[in-house]
Amino acid sequence: MDDLAAWIGRSETLHDTLHATPPRALNATLDHPAADFATGTPLPPLWHWLYFLPLHRQSEIGPDGHAKRGGFLPPVPLPRRMWAGSQFEFRAPLRVGDAVERTSTIADVTVKQGRTGPLVFVKVRHEIRCNGAAEAALVEFHDIVYREAKRPGDVEPPPQAAQPGAPWQRELVPDDVLLFRYSALTFNGHRIHYDRKYVTEVEGYPGLIVHGPLIATLLMDLLRREAPGADVAAFRFKAVRPTFDGAPMRVNGAREGQTVKLWAQDHEGWLTMDAVATLR
Repeated sequence: MDDLAAWIGRSETLHDTLHATPPRALNATLDHPAADFATGTPLPPLWHWLYFLPLHRQSEIGPDGHAKRGGFLPPVPLPRRMWAGSQFEFRAPLRVGDAVERTSTIADVTVKQGRTGPLVFVKVRHEIRCNGAAEAALVEFHDIVYREAKRPGDVEPPPQAAQPGAPWQRELVPDDVLLFRYSALTFNGHRIHYDRKYVTEVEGYPGLIVHGPLIATLLMDLLRREAPGADVAAFRFKAVRPTFDGAPMRVNGAREGQTVKLWAQDHEGWLTMDAVATLR
């Protein structure tokens, strides 16, 4: 644990092209009518997650379906890894057909002691540039948390009730097909999203876990449905509680001027994700 801070400042740069097929596929996955996504079409916010995919060799994959510890991310010696939240600045559009470059840097590594054991928080800064531009079109901070394996008797933090009566609401059931399709689109091999035996017997969860980025995408998709012309300048979200497959979930929103509060809840009414979008 004491050596993890040595990873701060490490960086890597990847290149990709914003082809049209991934957004067409996500558009279908989110249950929108077919769209062409011709060259020059701006990508909706968060759809950049369809690119710069983690192309690790099969021999490099660990028992949880992620790449083995080490490489770009620090080798945290804890088995459970979750996407805790992210913050974004949308400075310029990303368009279909763009040649893009992403530079990722380990911004911080923090070790804390939680109620059930040690926690390691890793913050990664991503900057995406288009077509050789000097300035970043998108800046993202990605917060990852690592935890020990769940043990008998571990007490989960008390749930928080979601705010009722949202002006914007959409209910859906995240089934294993939806989770599989999103995993495939993002080349996410993490077994907690598709391997029921693994997630229940090894990690101790009651069902498949809905991807945090998928929930964040559904929140932004709600904003697009309710305010189609909105221009998002910034967005941040925090995962509060896991969402499991097979039961209804709801995404909610409320606009207050140039600020849009967004949140997700599970079938019991507990808050699962809290988010805020800022409009231009």
